[in-house]
Amino acid sequence: MKACLKFLIGVAFSFVAFGVSVTAHGADDEDGFKPLFNGRDLAGWDGNPKFWSVSDGSITGQTTKDNPTSGNTFLIWRGGTLDDFELRLSFKIVGGNSGIQYRSKVLDEKNWVVGGYQADFDAAGGYSGILYEERGRGILAQRGQKVTVKGKPEATGSVGHSDEIKAAIKLEDWNDYVVTARGNHLVHKINGRTTVDVTDENAEKRAMSGVLALQLHAGPPMTVQFKNVRIKRLPLVAAKKIVLVAGTPSHGPGDHEFNAGCLLLKKCLDATPGVLAAIYLNGWPKDPSAFDNADSILIYSDGGGGHPAIQGDRLKQVGELMKKGVGLACAHYAVEVPKEKGGPEFLEWIGGYFEMNWSVNPHWVAKYEKLPQHPITRGVKPFEANDEWYYHMRFPENMKGVTLILTALPPDSTLSRPDGGHSGNPHVREAIKRKEPQHMAWAIERPDGGRGFGFTGGHNHVNWGNEDFRKLVLNALLWTAKAEVPADGVKSQITPEDLKANLDPKGK
Repeated sequence: MKACLKFLIGVAFSFVAFGVSVTAHGADDEDGFKPLFNGRDLAGWDGNPKFWSVSDGSITGQTTKDNPTSGNTFLIWRGGTLDDFELRLSFKIVGGNSGIQYRSKVLDEKNWVVGGYQADFDAAGGYSGILYEERGRGILAQRGQKVTVKGKPEATGSVGHSDEIKAAIKLEDWNDYVVTARGNHLVHKINGRTTVDVTDENAEKRAMSGVLALQLHAGPPMTVQFKNVRIKRLPLVAAKKIVLVAGTPSHGPGDHEFNAGCLLLKKCLDATPGVLAAIYLNGWPKDPSAFDNADSILIYSDGGGGHPAIQGDRLKQVGELMKKGVGLACAHYAVEVPKEKGGPEFLEWIGGYFEMNWSVNPHWVAKYEKLPQHPITRGVKPFEANDEWYYHMRFPENMKGVTLILTALPPDSTLSRPDGGHSGNPHVREAIKRKEPQHMAWAIERPDGGRGFGFTGGHNHVNWGNEDFRKLVLNALLWTAKAEVPADGVKSQITPEDLKANLDPKGK
């Protein structure tokens, strides 16, 4: 017994000696959580450097008598937005008031002003644990309350006695805060004790997604610190989630406008019931949890050897998502991957790909006069568009599992590009000579339960203004996410001003 006791004491000593943090959550309970703070610097975070820094391995916000803030200021996590999630972190506060903003909006980029849901806490403990809506509806739930919010918040029950919960909060010391948001159900916990349980039924004012930020309150001098910031994405309970990945700028103005194109698609999806769109601009997401609760992913970017999905170990990461049945759509250059790295995977995941020295990439007017019956083509009328329509894709043998969506016969002129391109491919010349129709969009239902979609258009940004061109892609995104495609397809409206918005600065 003494030997066993000595062993346990030794283990405990080793945890302390090597600085291992022991929290109320067991190791198994941490499965699926991803860190949002590296413990060294504020990479991925954005705030006023006059007040925010990293000290002792912790995010630190501080005001002094000589360096006050004139208004509440925030440190904003720029990695992405939050929808359904569980957030865990530890906080310590000396003086003043602070809080954790979630599903919030940035109201003033220049001055780091944020409004929205806040998991509140303060040095005295009076507000710790409450749900407050910064620059909105004010206090939505006091500590210890179970609340339903319709018009005004209405207490419908209790999650504990306020004073007892407060007694478990350590003043000027480290405390564990957990925030969980599932649909319109919001729960706060401090040190394992539920502090509020809120159901926000006000569809007009509630938020289902938004930014994460940390607050530094105006007023007396204060210091607040945060560490062990980590998140776990939860499957959405009220919508299908589509993640849009926009590539970095390339080509000239109006071409390969990946950021502007994805923002247009997001605008359309945001107006579609039952869908939540998340977007990552300028390349592969830095958010380690970006795809964790995705139902489908669109990649609209440059491809080939620089394809973002084949860098490092990302093919393996995407493969794990595919095994879970996550959908995948690729548009324009993003359908091209090297034959040796990405080719086999794309054949399996989206049903086809652009193969160098096999496929071709001419600019031409494709006329889609007949469309198959499929959820992707609902409400889409025959249309034509001038684009860099790639064709002669590499498909599985005998087109196994592939449903052809857009098919047309390219004219002979597509084989006479001044620069040669890939049009010297004899297989392509023979196919066009035999008048074999070519395929510019296709879909696949995978054995793993997931769905894939390939679309070779999207070079010319102006084509997103074509309702049928746009509707086909929007329908495909819903279909790959296993959302019901409306009988008349996804309705959307794009103005000339919308098409001009968010274009990358590329000069003339």
